[in-house]
Amino acid sequence: MKQLKPITNKLLWIFALGQFGWSLLSGVVANWMVYYYTGAPSEQNPNTGIFASGITQHPICFKLTLFGMVLAFGRIFDAITDPLIAGWSDGCNYKGGRRIPFMRAMAVPFSLVMVGLFTLPQTSNIVVNDVLLFVLLMVFYLFMTMFCTPYNALIAELGDTQQHRINVSTYISFTFIVGQSISFLLPNVAGALEPSFGQAGGIRMAVAFMAALACIAMLIPAFYIKERDYIDSKPSHTQPFKSLIRTFSNGQFRRFVYSDVIYFFALTLFQTGLAFYETQLMEIEDTWTFVLTATMTAISVCLYPIVNILAKKIGKKTLIITGFFGYCVVFLITTLCGTGLVWGFIVAATAAVPMAILGILPQACVADVAELTRLQTGEDRSGMFFAARTFAFKMGQALALVIFTSVTVSQTKESYRLTALIALITCFIGACIFFTFNEKKILSGIKELKGKEEI
Repeated sequence: MKQLKPITNKLLWIFALGQFGWSLLSGVVANWMVYYYTGAPSEQNPNTGIFASGITQHPICFKLTLFGMVLAFGRIFDAITDPLIAGWSDGCNYKGGRRIPFMRAMAVPFSLVMVGLFTLPQTSNIVVNDVLLFVLLMVFYLFMTMFCTPYNALIAELGDTQQHRINVSTYISFTFIVGQSISFLLPNVAGALEPSFGQAGGIRMAVAFMAALACIAMLIPAFYIKERDYIDSKPSHTQPFKSLIRTFSNGQFRRFVYSDVIYFFALTLFQTGLAFYETQLMEIEDTWTFVLTATMTAISVCLYPIVNILAKKIGKKTLIITGFFGYCVVFLITTLCGTGLVWGFIVAATAAVPMAILGILPQACVADVAELTRLQTGEDRSGMFFAARTFAFKMGQALALVIFTSVTVSQTKESYRLTALIALITCFIGACIFFTFNEKKILSGIKELKGKEEI
């Protein structure tokens, strides 16, 4: 048997750069597409809805807007492709490994399609624009799945010990929120480029700059990490949807997923509305969005070592439940907030705590369940476990996008407050469900079977 190289924290940090790349791309789309493609400009924020005139805006069915339906369908399409790509990746036996070849192939086209989303659907024909937006968004989500599903599977495979699983989850959480935070710089970068490229051109060039940065970040781990040097992986021969069914038949995994779906539903409502909460409810200029996000990120990162230590001492479950209730407080503040920059900083500081917890620990929970299943069955289906999780929570995200764009079709302050209230109620329900997850049983099972494996 080939002697594998030891997995080090340096390797895990390099791996985490890929998370920065794809989170930057997804952050730009998630945080700014609705902002630039819907709404109306104001004196304070002239770029709101700058591309709105190019696509259909009026409700087409039960207050459902075309844009909201396109976004929702994109997440559903993304969710359906997850198990297909996961099955493909789990069953691969490429020379470069089961995961890395996908990352190498997808980094560039994934980045280019994001640029197209803010550039191509702006012809003089609204129907053509609608079709272009739909097609490009489907391709964007397909390429994201083809990069992220194999990438996420490596979390469990590089996390060969409980220590490494928590560490890699910490590192990718850090690079994820840095990527998301930089995505909020888009209006600032666009403003700096506006004198040279114009109002719309500045936005497109800013998107292109961020896409290039993200692409480089995704390519570094894809070419640095030699997967076969660290992981002795065997192809899985279980068909994708059969593997998906087996994955969801795991009782502990189902309990985790039920709460995870609700959490992502609530979080997507909040993230989609964040720019509107700040500009419409708090009446803050959109150029302050990055400062507020950077504040939230900085506080959250300072809490990472504490979360990392506490997870090993008191367990992940207690902290995750704390994170759920922390977000409930954030959503309540947003629902009741007044005007002024101070409200933005209150939300940013309060959200930093649950962001640190829920940014790190859920991935480690999935990795634990995947590791226990591998030890019990002898079949490594790590890709499918992470794909099953994303399959489920993307359904929640899709529903959240439909609800947000439908509830806020009137573009009133009350409608935006209502979305925050819905997020509050659903997040509370998710916290209650997570009480049923039995972390101790999973970890004791891993410890017992690991001991037998080493004998």
